[in-house]
Amino acid sequence: MKDLFTPFQFKGLELKNRVVMPPMCQYSVTKKDGIATDWHYQHYVSRAVGGAALIIIEMTDVEPDGRITDYDLGLWSDDQIPALARIIEACHQHGAKVGIQIAHAGRKAEDAAVPVAPSAVPFDKEFKTPRALSTEEVKQMVDKFRVAVDRAVKAGVDAIELHGAHGYLIHQFHSPLTNKRTDEYGQDLTKFGKEVIQAAKSVMPADMPLIMRISAKEYVEGGYGIQESIAFAKQYQQAGADMFHISSGGEGPIAAFGKPGTHAAYQVPLASDIKQALDIPVIAVGRLDEPVLANAVIGNEDADLVAVGRGMLRNPYWTLEASVQLNKEAEKPQQYQFGFPGIRK
Repeated sequence: MKDLFTPFQFKGLELKNRVVMPPMCQYSVTKKDGIATDWHYQHYVSRAVGGAALIIIEMTDVEPDGRITDYDLGLWSDDQIPALARIIEACHQHGAKVGIQIAHAGRKAEDAAVPVAPSAVPFDKEFKTPRALSTEEVKQMVDKFRVAVDRAVKAGVDAIELHGAHGYLIHQFHSPLTNKRTDEYGQDLTKFGKEVIQAAKSVMPADMPLIMRISAKEYVEGGYGIQESIAFAKQYQQAGADMFHISSGGEGPIAAFGKPGTHAAYQVPLASDIKQALDIPVIAVGRLDEPVLANAVIGNEDADLVAVGRGMLRNPYWTLEASVQLNKEAEKPQQYQFGFPGIRK
């Protein structure tokens, strides 16, 4: 049976275990230039030392006004490549593979003077009302994603993740709640996402996986559920998505009746449903910090990989500690081996 420490291979991506560090914004760019800092270097490389097999660098945006805040990472300039390349190379030295999440915040770009979106629908009364992109601007946005992905490839990543979840721009296009357009991008709600996938694939090596992160369920009145997300995920799969990272929510203020689960593994059934319906690898995420639980997700074949977010923020060595709790073999840094039971020199 598979477990959390069974190696995983898909296309050209070979992972030593099934543990993923998911993208988590650090809001730590110091000069508002989108360039990764020493904080980012320490943050990611320490998780590579700590045994994570795949590290997905946080939401990295295709233009300055596509950031959630001015303190987020970007890939709209070649100047942003070297700092990311330095992080990726160091993570590789410690046995981790690295992905990066390419995104645009759309109407949730808090520091943009005038955010852009599919339609002029604000997130809530506290957010600015966005400007609806013209049809030509949507096509230009697709190309901005392509160029950002190309830069990520040049930086040395092993996988690309497109952010189609949590109420950001791609999600805004495929949600009827936020896409009120009458042009071609309103007649087919998945057209923008599919074109971004195809543009990304055009500059990616053939053996590099493209991961699509989606919210498989919306927690608002009139929002879509798992059957709708299976339908649009199938279209993204046909467009070239190789793997899905299954989250939920983020599209608007959460009504009391739609409050997402606070229990452990509440999103795992969504991941399992997508995996079974599409016969495609999936990453499960959401309150999977307990090693026994994370291991069960793999053993029960609900998902192929498990992303541990908050648990890895608390403990960069979460993966190594999990190997001890589960009594599984995992390579430990030579310098740290005396800290683990059963290892003697």
